[in-house]
Amino acid sequence: MTRPAGRRPRLLVLRALGLGDLLTAVPALRALRRSHPGYELLLAAPGRLAEASAATGAVDRLLATSAPARAVPNRIDWTGPPPEVAVDLHGNGPPSHRLLSALRPGRTLAYAHPDTPQVPGPLWRDDEHEWVRWCRLLLWYGIPADPGDQRISAPEGRGSPAPGAVVLHPGADAAARRWPAERFAAVGRALAATGHRVVVTAGADEAPLAHGVARAAGLPRSAVLGGDADVPFADLAALVARARAVVVGDTGLAHLATALGTPSVVLFGPVAPRLWGPPRCDLHQALWYGGDATPRPGDAHGTVPDERLLAISVADVLAAVGRLPRPAAPAPRRPHPTTPTGAAG
Repeated sequence: MTRPAGRRPRLLVLRALGLGDLLTAVPALRALRRSHPGYELLLAAPGRLAEASAATGAVDRLLATSAPARAVPNRIDWTGPPPEVAVDLHGNGPPSHRLLSALRPGRTLAYAHPDTPQVPGPLWRDDEHEWVRWCRLLLWYGIPADPGDQRISAPEGRGSPAPGAVVLHPGADAAARRWPAERFAAVGRALAATGHRVVVTAGADEAPLAHGVARAAGLPRSAVLGGDADVPFADLAALVARARAVVVGDTGLAHLATALGTPSVVLFGPVAPRLWGPPRCDLHQALWYGGDATPRPGDAHGTVPDERLLAISVADVLAAVGRLPRPAAPAPRRPHPTTPTGAAG
C-alpha cells in the first residue's frame, strides 16, 4: 500500500454504538493509541459522541457513523487511500467484518468468524466483560492492553450545574433495563428528606419520564437536566465528576460514573454485572438478583422491565447509597498567620 507523502498512516476503529459502549472500549482505544504513536486514529461512531471520544485521549477524529439499535452501519464515509489498519470493536459478525473489508485496509484486527475466514483472530466468548473482551482481542495480535485503564478526566474549566448532588438517571434505551419511575421517585424523596441535593438526568425524548420522577419526588422542575435533548457531554461529565453519587440502571451514565471515579449504585436486570458492571470496589455498588448460573438470563432489549430488576427494592437502593464512601472532609482551617495560636485576646 502506497501512502501519499506527508500523510500520517491511519488506523480506523469501528464502534458505532452508544456512550457506554465507547467508555467500555477506552482500555482498547488507549492500547491502540500507544501501539500506533505515529498514526491518526479515527473512530467510526455516532456523531453525538464526538466530545466523549475526544475525552478518551485516544481518538484523533470521529467519523459520524450510526445504525438503528445495535446494528452495523451500511457504510462508512471514508475518503482517500485505504486505512493502514482497521479494528472491529463493534461486534463479532460478518456485517462488521465486511464493512471494514470494503475499505481494503492493509490489516484488519477482529474476532474470528466462520463466515469470514479471511479475517484471522481469536475465538469470541460470550461470558467476559467488555473491557476484557476487547483487550483480549488486541493481546492476540501482540498489542499489550490493560482492562483497568478505564478512567477519563473531568472537563477542565467546566463547573457542575449541581455540585455534590445525588444524580438519578431513570432512563434506558430498553424497558427491560428501566427500573420503575415510581421507585426512582421514592429514592429521590428519601434522599432529599435526609438533606441530599437530588437532580434527575434525562436523555433526548425522556423529558416526561424525568419530570414525572422529579414531581413525584417533590423536587423542583429545575432539578431535571436534559430531556428534550441529551445533556451536552461536557456538562454531563462535569455534573457526574462532582456528584455525591449516581443512581442508575445498566446504561451509559453508569459507565461515565466509572470512567470519572464517581461513586455509583447500578441496578442490573437482564444482564449480569460481570459482563457490563463497574469494577468490584467500595466506590461502586452493583445490585443484582440474577444469581451465577448465566450472565444473560433475560432479554436486554425486552419491552417490559426484567423480573430481576424488579426484585431490587427502594430499600435496597437506599442501603447501597449508604454504603458508598463518604466524601473526603475538607482540611481544617489554619489560624491566620498574624494571630499565633493560644495568644491572649
